[in-house]
Amino acid sequence: MTKITERGMIFNAEMVRAILDGRKTQTRRLMKIQPKPCNHSNWPEHSPITQWKSDSTGWYCGVCANGISIDHRQRAKAIVCPFGAIGDRIWVRETWAEAGAGAPDLQLYRANYPEHVPSHYENVPPAEDIRWTPSIHMPRWASRILLEITDVRVERLNSISEEDCWAEGIEAVDGLFENTEIIDMALKIGCCVEDSKPMFALLWQSIYGADSWQANPWVWVIEFKRIEGDDHATD
Repeated sequence: MTKITERGMIFNAEMVRAILDGRKTQTRRLMKIQPKPCNHSNWPEHSPITQWKSDSTGWYCGVCANGISIDHRQRAKAIVCPFGAIGDRIWVRETWAEAGAGAPDLQLYRANYPEHVPSHYENVPPAEDIRWTPSIHMPRWASRILLEITDVRVERLNSISEEDCWAEGIEAVDGLFENTEIIDMALKIGCCVEDSKPMFALLWQSIYGADSWQANPWVWVIEFKRIEGDDHATD
C-alpha cells in the first residue's frame, strides 16, 4: 500500500475562511527558485500549460525538451514542487490556541472564532483575551483542515484566469465603483472593475508587498479538495 505523504502549509485567516466556506480550491505560492530563461525566442511568454512538463524528477521546460535543445533537459536540474504532487495531502497551519484546563479537548481557531466553538461551552472569552499561537508553530495534531492535492502546475502570476481567481476564494465586493483601490488596479492591469482579477491582485500584494504583482513571478499553482472527517492523525 502506497504511503500518503502529508505536508503542513500556512494559510492566513482569510484563506481559512474561504476553504471552510467551500470557495477556495486553489492556492498560489512563489517558486523559491525562479526559472531562468531558456534559449528559445518565446520564453517566457509561451503558454505555461504547454511549456512546462513534469516527470518523476520534477518540473522542466517542455519546449527545450521537445526538440529545440534536447540536451537542455539532460543537463538542467528539474525543479521539484516543495508542496507535493497529485494525491499528496496538505494539513492547514493556521493561528490557533488551546482552550485550557477547563476544556482540554478543545482547540480554538482565530479565523472563525468564536463561531466554531460548540454551543455547550459557556463563558467563551473575547478573542483579544486569548493567547494565540502563530500558524507556523501549529503541530499536526491541532490542525482541523486536511486537503488532497488534485493538480499541480507552474505559471506566471499574471496569467491567472478569471475562473481561477474565484477558485482562489475571492469574494464579490459591494460598492465596486466607489472602491478606488480596485478601480486603480483594474486600470493598471487592463480589465473591468467587476472582474475578480483586480481583487486577487490586491490580495496578493497585501501578502507579498506592493510591487509583487507587477514583478509577475513564476508560481506553483496547487489545486485541492478538502478531506472531510480528518482525525488529527500524527506523523
